[in-house]
Amino acid sequence: MNIFLLIWNYLKAKPLNTVLNIFLLALGIAVITVLLLFNNQLQEKIATNAKGIDLVVGAKGSPLQLILCNIFHIDFPTGNIKVSEAERIAKNRLVKHAIPMALGDSYNGYRIVGTNHDYIDLYKVTIASGELWSKTLDVTLGSTVARLSGLAIGDTFVSAHGLTSDGHAHEENKYHVTGILNSSETVIDNLILTNVESIWRVHEELHDSINKPPLHPSSIIPSIEKGDSVKEITSILIQYRNPLAVIQLPRFINSNSNLQAASPAFETARLFSILGIGVEVMRGFAYVLITISGLSIFIALYNSLKERQYDLAIMRSMGASRGILFVSIILEGSFLTIIGSIVGLVIGHGVLWLFTILVVESQKAGVTANVFYTTEVYIVAGSFILGILCSVIPAVQAYRTDIHKVLAGN
Repeated sequence: MNIFLLIWNYLKAKPLNTVLNIFLLALGIAVITVLLLFNNQLQEKIATNAKGIDLVVGAKGSPLQLILCNIFHIDFPTGNIKVSEAERIAKNRLVKHAIPMALGDSYNGYRIVGTNHDYIDLYKVTIASGELWSKTLDVTLGSTVARLSGLAIGDTFVSAHGLTSDGHAHEENKYHVTGILNSSETVIDNLILTNVESIWRVHEELHDSINKPPLHPSSIIPSIEKGDSVKEITSILIQYRNPLAVIQLPRFINSNSNLQAASPAFETARLFSILGIGVEVMRGFAYVLITISGLSIFIALYNSLKERQYDLAIMRSMGASRGILFVSIILEGSFLTIIGSIVGLVIGHGVLWLFTILVVESQKAGVTANVFYTTEVYIVAGSFILGILCSVIPAVQAYRTDIHKVLAGN
């Protein structure tokens, strides 16, 4: 007697019940899978993009907005700060390194960032073709920008104010593409990089004097005079010199200047606490579906025993032990939950894949369906345990089947 063939025939005998039980469980598993894939990748992207940046210093406003804008580039600047003020912070004994950031314009939704080559080094990105920007209005494209925008080395384009393509276009100053970066799976893939002077020129803040060698070069933008109180940038990204800076520097900046200091670690934790409410609601909904599925499987097995008593008695009379009957019911419930979990995982990955195809922003964020986590193995294992739990009571009843009473009653 082939016990697996027997179980398969029992499942086929009531296809509607079988499909319904599998579908309910698969739906719950699919929701959990999508949340798992999206949440884990989002946390990984946030950790990767904020790596090496201890503090962001910019204009007063929302600290979360400051982080979202200057690290993740998904929000608008809180304002600008004077280069002289940025220099004063960069020279602080607690600061190891400071990278200037000048924002404001975009091309087809891709942000143009004025900075220096240290920003490239921060993310350890290498050049794929061409070269990094070296002159004003030269730009280097992130890999995603080059792939989706259609721009290539040697092309020129004009920027638009803000992050939308319908903003005011700066047609009098055209950017020139000089290089394309390799994919780094970081936010740099979605950026167009240039020097700070390019941002100033586009906004008519670059004067002839900037082309002359300064007598005392600025520590963060060497092309201008030290202590310049006219020119502005959006922010500076800071690396701490020692652990003492974690306590002292943000407090010093927020209390003794017109600037604002925001910690990426603190603000991203706050962001996840906000997003976590919605994630927990969706996860709770998925657990409800899985619980309903488990109850449905239990009821189906429990009720089917009344119809199978004669079959079980015949099996006993043909030499099948009580243990075989017990195991067959356990395996039947386990098969249902394992199939349901596998189908759910496939649906979850399929939904996320479809989402990445239809929503361009998800490609910019680097979300993909082609990733698997160890937790997914635990989901399948948990489904197997759920199948066992749902099958225990019906299996015990099958174990206690009295062949004499059943056969005598028929």
